[in-house]
Amino acid sequence: MTYSTGAYPYGLAVSDFNNDTRLDIIVANYYDNTVSVLLGYGNGSFANRMAYSAGITPFYVAVGDFNNDTLFDIVVTNTDSNTVSVLLGYGNGSFANRVAYSTGTYPVFVVVADFNNDTNLDIIITNGEDNTISVLLGYGDGSFAMQTTYSTGDGPNGLAVGDFNNDTRLDIVVSNSGNNTIGVFLGYGNGSFASQNTYSTSTYPFGLAVNDFNNDTRPDIVVTNSINGTVSILLRYDRGAMKNEITFTPSAGAHLACVAISDFNGDSLLDIIVANYGSNNLGVSLEYENGTFGNEMIFSTGLKSHPYSITINDFNKDGQVDIAVANHGTKSLSTFLGKGNGTFESQTNYSTSFDFAPLAVGVGDFNSDGHSEIVVAYDDTDNLDVFIIYDIGDFSRRTTYSTDPWPTSVALGDFNNDTRLDFVVTTEYYENVAVYLGYGNGSFANQMTYLAGNYPTSVAVGDFNNDARSDLVITNYLDNTVSVLLGYGNGSFATQKTFSAGYYPSFVAIGDFNNDSRLDIVVANLDSSNSTC
Repeated sequence: MTYSTGAYPYGLAVSDFNNDTRLDIIVANYYDNTVSVLLGYGNGSFANRMAYSAGITPFYVAVGDFNNDTLFDIVVTNTDSNTVSVLLGYGNGSFANRVAYSTGTYPVFVVVADFNNDTNLDIIITNGEDNTISVLLGYGDGSFAMQTTYSTGDGPNGLAVGDFNNDTRLDIVVSNSGNNTIGVFLGYGNGSFASQNTYSTSTYPFGLAVNDFNNDTRPDIVVTNSINGTVSILLRYDRGAMKNEITFTPSAGAHLACVAISDFNGDSLLDIIVANYGSNNLGVSLEYENGTFGNEMIFSTGLKSHPYSITINDFNKDGQVDIAVANHGTKSLSTFLGKGNGTFESQTNYSTSFDFAPLAVGVGDFNSDGHSEIVVAYDDTDNLDVFIIYDIGDFSRRTTYSTDPWPTSVALGDFNNDTRLDFVVTTEYYENVAVYLGYGNGSFANQMTYLAGNYPTSVAVGDFNNDARSDLVITNYLDNTVSVLLGYGNGSFATQKTFSAGYYPSFVAIGDFNNDSRLDIVVANLDSSNSTC
């Protein structure tokens, strides 16, 4: 479902603005100098927008109770008027006229927190063109003191807060895009901060987030590096210092096509495997206990094989994790049987090459025999194949099922709650997804199709509304959206709801990224060199 906003919507936040216990949406509209408020009905749909004036080219928005009336208020950065606008909420979904406060030049991101421990919310902003951050301390009545500025590196953008030195005082971290660093400002607890300590990242750090990535109860920092398409992780020491970044970068000429995680060496730590389409191999990086990763181990998939999709399971029932790879270039399926120490036997190719290039591969026990089966979708055809896997890791002959033309991605789940595995496939030609319900004996009912967006490329399965029913999320490559189809639990699905993504979303994965017991979505955007969460 799509909803009208103002021109060029950019920043977005979610909260309950009218005290009906239903979540609402606020959007900053960059080109028409407004913010839009869309009140939620609680069923996933929203009322038409209400528009409120902001400054010139509003960019980013945050929410908090600035006047201690238990009602949510709004703050928005205005990049071309060098201000932030504060709009106090009335608690019925409407807001007072904006009040503007001066910032530095070209304010971009804004975060709200209590930096001086007076229980009143304060505001912090990154100023992209004069290389500063602005701190505006709140009086608790909805008004704010004049800004105090602190020098950053070149081109500050991303902004987050956390206690990095265990003194119970909030500190600030900023991504300095222009000189490839992050800056950490340690707080004194009275609203003032020490000068920044800088740490190197990869090229053009932009978005950042704070969490504990190595389970040492200390907040660490993750940074997206926009130019070279990498992610940096900086682990924290005791006194607020950060270790050198950990960057995940594929091998030269790799043209990374797919990534998956599992524990390949039995140490209870998650390892990484990538399919390197351009260099015709798989790369495995094992995690150490300190949150770092070993050098990439390379496993060849063969000359001009161009591995495209990978899936993980124990295919030979030896208790070790194995890998199956769909090779787009050689039109073949390969298995790498795990040794349990992070290495793998040389690849075994399925004895008969495919007639068409495989694009997607999935795995599950479709006939309840305790053995895994593999389902494969192909390029330039309208078929799916299901292969039975023997305990030695080999395959039986395939069973073929018709799809719409150009199936691109496959995922598994129990869509009708009968404890039998079903699967879903994205098909580009008719812009839909096809659902196949399993009979539990390795065979499947005819497909049921549901409309997706323009050129669907990737699908994942999860329960997004906590009703114990499997739902679907799909990336729509040509209209820059993702579609969510909520499941009814009987094998059928509701009409899609669409959400904006980056440019050319190509791959989707799900997980609980903020530990709130709710599934979140992450999307790889091919033409943005970033991911959308």
